Amino acid sequence: MKNKNVISIALAGVLTVGAVAGLTGFASKDTVSATTFTAESDTEEGTSLLTTVSDDSVTEESSSSSSSETLTVAEVAAKALPSVVTITNTSVTELENYYGGYYGYFYGYGSDDEGTTTYESVSVGSGIIIGENDTELLVLTNYHVVEDATELSVGFINEEAAEAVIKGTDASIDIAVVAVQLEDISDETMSEIAIAEIGDSDSLQLGEQVVAIGNALGYGQSVTTGIVSALNRVIELDTYTAEMIQTDAAINAGNSGGPLLDMNGRVIGINSAKASSTGVEGMGYAIPISDVVEIIEDLMNKQTRTETVSEEESAYIGITGQEVSSEMSSVYGIPEGIYITEVAEDSPAAEAGLQAGYIITKFDSTSVSSMTDLKSLLAYYAGGETVSIVVSYQSNGTYVEETIELTLGLLSDYQDTTSEEEDTSDSNGRGGVPGNN
Repeated sequence: MKNKNVISIALAGVLTVGAVAGLTGFASKDTVSATTFTAESDTEEGTSLLTTVSDDSVTEESSSSSSSETLTVAEVAAKALPSVVTITNTSVTELENYYGGYYGYFYGYGSDDEGTTTYESVSVGSGIIIGENDTELLVLTNYHVVEDATELSVGFINEEAAEAVIKGTDASIDIAVVAVQLEDISDETMSEIAIAEIGDSDSLQLGEQVVAIGNALGYGQSVTTGIVSALNRVIELDTYTAEMIQTDAAINAGNSGGPLLDMNGRVIGINSAKASSTGVEGMGYAIPISDVVEIIEDLMNKQTRTETVSEEESAYIGITGQEVSSEMSSVYGIPEGIYITEVAEDSPAAEAGLQAGYIITKFDSTSVSSMTDLKSLLAYYAGGETVSIVVSYQSNGTYVEETIELTLGLLSDYQDTTSEEEDTSDSNGRGGVPGNN
């Protein structure tokens, strides 16, 4: 029987301490510099379940190590460190300007408006090299490590860093895949890094020894060890509920996205959360790798989109919608995503079968939670492209999930319709108007 002892608290970017036990994520926000201090790279490389990918498909699975002998902690670390990276996320945060006006401007709050102030923040986390295609190195991490990123960089074992872009995300299970262009990585670094070997989390047993590696506190990779304390532990975070591996291996701020390893040096979990409180010790949580392998492969095989399309190619869907936030999802039991309030007549959305009341949760394998998310994604897609979207809708009192193929329209073909709508709404450019894409 699965343990249903549920711990509930919002996922956070900074390790926190308080009087009440809670779960925190480990992207260390604005706490330390992103300087990377790494171990030696004298390692043996392991084979990988996700060894390489092409533009169209994942290559056939490689077998795990044939040896049944376990390694020492030092040997596990030496084997795994070349496949572990640091991730630095630069994002722009918008805060309400409580002091506002000239007072706020005079005292350096950056705005002479009474509305909001934006500032740049930096967070650091970890990642796992899981594959390579003809042009990219692919890295697995947590969604909350790369969330809202305006710039991403990946640091390797030899302290070299390279720019990265988000290839795909699934916020519902807190995973993301980012891509680094191979041309941006030196030959020396390529000779020192390795693709992680993927293990089988379904075969884990209570009490089994494990090793965690990650960019703890932003100081660079550190290694801790412990045991599997519990399996299928149900925890509730701010954005999702999941069954996780519980371990007493020390996990700290910055460890998010790093690997939890078995004693053959194989990845059996993605470190994601921990209980943090006075009187609580040794309760860290990792996403079981076997539960998410198929989703990871889907994200790996997405087309990486780094350039927005021209105005002439701008895409149009034809929906009006509103955000279903994590708070609304928790209170009302509605899936988090975009609640469709209206579908334009004769629009691409109508032709695909979308209806008012449907909730869009994914667009081309990437999670969306607001019309702003959808608008941002849509800027990289041209009219005429066909994409898969995932929707949820009520059936017999419960929400069911369905994948729908949607052929995007050209915005220019619907310009007369959207221009009329813009008379009563602020324009958001390519997608039509806010809430109408």
